[in-house]
Amino acid sequence: MSVDASRLSTDREGRRGICVARGAVTERRAPPPVTGARPARSHCMGNHRGFLLAAAVALCACNPSSSAMADTNPAGAASASPVGTNPGGAGAGTPLTPAPGDELAAFAEGCFWGSEDTFRHVGGVVATAVGYSGGHTSNPTYEAVCGHDTGHAETVLIEFNPKKVTYAQLLRVFWDSHDPTTPNQQGPDIGDQYRSAIFTFTPAQESAARASLVAEQPHYRQKITTEITPMGRFWKAEGYHQQYDEKTGRHSCPLPPRKGA
Repeated sequence: MSVDASRLSTDREGRRGICVARGAVTERRAPPPVTGARPARSHCMGNHRGFLLAAAVALCACNPSSSAMADTNPAGAASASPVGTNPGGAGAGTPLTPAPGDELAAFAEGCFWGSEDTFRHVGGVVATAVGYSGGHTSNPTYEAVCGHDTGHAETVLIEFNPKKVTYAQLLRVFWDSHDPTTPNQQGPDIGDQYRSAIFTFTPAQESAARASLVAEQPHYRQKITTEITPMGRFWKAEGYHQQYDEKTGRHSCPLPPRKGA
């Protein structure tokens, strides 16, 4: 299943339409559960006090019937190739090198489970992994990042084929899949690890990201708080976080942003 990135811009006020409200809070942020069991509550959920009631009616799950999740891709290929799990040879802060002809991109937009799942459905994306970027500590763990002392953001690293999907189209997916106006927060997830950020790999990516932010701002009442900064070291997250939605079938996703300037 692939997302035609160009189609996402057609729902500018509704934004994607992938998420639908549910009447109960979905517990997240724990290792994949044993089949049939609910995941345990993470200590990070302690940051959500005051938002759980709102989350009960606002937290969303992915709607498989959404037109934004249609089985298409930007290149118009008949079928999508399997998406890999080793973008740029990602590791513990090691140098990132894409395969010949590929490029890298990195985004932070709240919970990296749903973010990764979103980009894995974009045609032209070759591989993804989740991890921690933008902070000041080495070898961060999930528990340390939840403690808000590392400065790292939950990040999805993407390797893509620019002949099949452009960086501009990935930026469109980024803007359309989260609320960039809530600093250090996405829905009930609160903390600097949930901030909105674009980590750029080249001056051309930085220019494109800044131009897209300027173009996006008129569509919001609030000021966009997305951080745009050159990519530093990427620390691949623990194995149970990788491709979480595919492993569990839970299909978590960010809350739809508030629109309408």
